[in-house]
Amino acid sequence: MAPLDIAQVAKQSGMPASTLRFYDEKGLIASTGRQGLRRLFDPGVLEKLALISLGRAAGFSLDEIARMFAPDGQPRIDRRMLETKADELDRTIRQLAAMRDGLRHAAVCRAPSHMECPTFRRILRAAGTGTIAAPDRKAPRKRAAQSSSKDASSRQ
Repeated sequence: MAPLDIAQVAKQSGMPASTLRFYDEKGLIASTGRQGLRRLFDPGVLEKLALISLGRAAGFSLDEIARMFAPDGQPRIDRRMLETKADELDRTIRQLAAMRDGLRHAAVCRAPSHMECPTFRRILRAAGTGTIAAPDRKAPRKRAAQSSSKDASSRQ
């Protein structure tokens, strides 16, 4: 098959050309040459971009995704890394479900004030201890505190 220029790849993949250039510079994909000022790509890049999109949707970083490809560009996916990410997603789903349920309760709670509602107070305590965390937080406070105390003890 004939090589695809960056505009064709952008159109077929749904990714902006700037993202394709970034991925090329980062080594996630590789252009095969140029036609004038336009980068050219092998048609197989579309499948690789689909894998990258799938990895991003699952929450993998670009560095983690890069490790999922062998030096020749072929997929080499670490099954343990997939299992770890699935476990992380399970934790996030549980946290989000608890948050959803708490919000639904707070929306219909008959207590005169949310601060008088035992369920809302329980949710508030969970949020205060880091048990319910924002999706972008890496770990609840308890685990983060344990990690920093371990780091301190390893420095001694």
